[in-house]
Amino acid sequence: MIHIHNITKTYRLGQTDVHALCGISLTIEQGDFVAIMGPSGSGKSTLAQIIGLLDSPTSGSLIVADKEVSKLPEEELALMRRQEVGFVFQQFNLLPRTSALKNVALPLFYSKTGSEEERASSLLEKVGLKTRAHHTPAELSGGQQQRVAIARALINSPRVILADEPTGNLDSQSEKEILALLSELNQQGITIIMVTHEDEIAEIAHRVIRMRDGKVVSDIRNRPIAEHALLSLNSSKEADSKSQPIKDLWEHFGQGLNSLLTNKIRTALSVLGILIGVAAVVAMLAVGRGAQKSIETQLSSLGSNLLVLRQGSTRVAGVSSAAASTLNLSDVDAVSKGIYGISRASPVINTKAQVSWSGKNWATSIQGVDLPWEQIRNSTPTQGRFFTAEENQSRERVGLVGATVVKELFGGRNPIGETLKINKISFLIIGILPVKGNSGFRDNDDLIVIPIKTSIYRLSGSERIDSIEIEVRKVEDLDRVENDLYSFMNARKNIPASQAENAFMVNNLASIRDTFTQTSKTMSMLLAAIAAISLLVGGIGIMNIMLVSVTERTKEIGLRKAVGAFPRDILTQFLVESVVVSALGGVAGIALGSLITLALGTITGWATSVSFDSIAIALVFSCGIGIIFGIYPAQKASKLSPIQALRSE
Repeated sequence: MIHIHNITKTYRLGQTDVHALCGISLTIEQGDFVAIMGPSGSGKSTLAQIIGLLDSPTSGSLIVADKEVSKLPEEELALMRRQEVGFVFQQFNLLPRTSALKNVALPLFYSKTGSEEERASSLLEKVGLKTRAHHTPAELSGGQQQRVAIARALINSPRVILADEPTGNLDSQSEKEILALLSELNQQGITIIMVTHEDEIAEIAHRVIRMRDGKVVSDIRNRPIAEHALLSLNSSKEADSKSQPIKDLWEHFGQGLNSLLTNKIRTALSVLGILIGVAAVVAMLAVGRGAQKSIETQLSSLGSNLLVLRQGSTRVAGVSSAAASTLNLSDVDAVSKGIYGISRASPVINTKAQVSWSGKNWATSIQGVDLPWEQIRNSTPTQGRFFTAEENQSRERVGLVGATVVKELFGGRNPIGETLKINKISFLIIGILPVKGNSGFRDNDDLIVIPIKTSIYRLSGSERIDSIEIEVRKVEDLDRVENDLYSFMNARKNIPASQAENAFMVNNLASIRDTFTQTSKTMSMLLAAIAAISLLVGGIGIMNIMLVSVTERTKEIGLRKAVGAFPRDILTQFLVESVVVSALGGVAGIALGSLITLALGTITGWATSVSFDSIAIALVFSCGIGIIFGIYPAQKASKLSPIQALRSE
């Protein structure tokens, strides 16, 4: 069954070569019970580890189950360990915070043969520990722990059980129980290879191999292999089930979560770093997006698809003159009819005036406008009404007031029906304008709107207007209408070609909106980038914690590899743990970031907006951080040699 030919093993310790095995040649038959003995440093454990496929020889040939395994890659060795060998260690090597049942079932997680609890429970009953199935190793005696280890070694029905000093840490009664159990297993046809240094323990073996200085010094058979032992173990092995990626990933998730829960403080510290980063990203994106929406709302309230035509200046004999480009009421009608794509237009006259009411005075802006201005500027009154065409035509002294005027003159009370004085002329308040907010240093609510003809004939005394506000039907026509305005007005006012460039000015509010929006987006991205630095720091923290975890759990990694875990299984488990930590931090960070956003909005009055996009970005980013910073520790864990990992302290 096992054929060893001229095997050597040399370790490099500093500048010195240590020859642990020097040309060993042996054959171990199926159903045998072999004891390997020798003093410390004789090479007996090294030989057992090579036979058990935990270590590879420096040279020579090792054939197990008719397969040359001495030079096989790690994954094939893992498969052979999983199917052919069960291990019983002197130190038991049980997962400390895991129940006896789960410890026994551990190899099945990698062989994927199913029925974990049923098979593990059956084996625990076989070794007399059915009632202790849900106890952790700390709640079991040494003998009981070793019996759990033996049950674990049997879970995949191996042909060989390799026991390295299986009674070394046990009392005499437990020692007898374990040796009796090993003898019983051998009688069932399982090959037992036991490493020991005690003669009385070796007496139960059929064959005793003694070693010294890396060589076999004697090989004595005390009794023949039982005939029924040679026949009782079926030579066919149950193949591993096919891999099921989703199920496997879910099982790795369960293993990873269990590992994280057993180290709550370390896990919490890892989560904290990501939590802070994600919360910062969510809060900063929310503030930035809120500011962007606030700007968009304010710009929208000023009017959509809006062009503002103003007079420029021309030069006559080197002297600046604006007379040729002066705007008046007749230009409004001409523009509306003469340029295709304009839906409505309104003249505007801007003046500053002192207003008073009930002994209070306030300096504000007075705007004379026509009826279309209400729709152009989205200024339908929140209370009261807009003036009518008849009121404009008859130059009625009526007006609408902005929120700032209401606050400063009327203390917030409803002013509709009240009479205030503008430059000592009485005006009846008929409506309150909607709140527009501030744009730059200008308060868009600090104004009074009156009919255009009332402004011309009762306040300014001039038919000259300051601007024409024009609403274009379609946003895609804005640039064309803007160009047409220049051409139309230059032709209408007979502006010479040499002076046409500066005769009129057209302000396109869509361009202003785009500029503000782009600036807001840039600021949002800047805030998010600053917050992302916290995520980066959290990711580095995860990598550090995972590296510590690999160091602390080196023996566990060795055990998992000994029971058949592929390197990719170890890689996946540690990577899943890293992602779980990141995801937990991400979810908690999103919740905290949302609370911070809500608090900021409530305390400061800032506009904030937590969007699905920002939540998705933060969550994907946090999981990505877990993968990126978890790869190196996971790879380090997956590349550990099983025997070196098991020897670590």
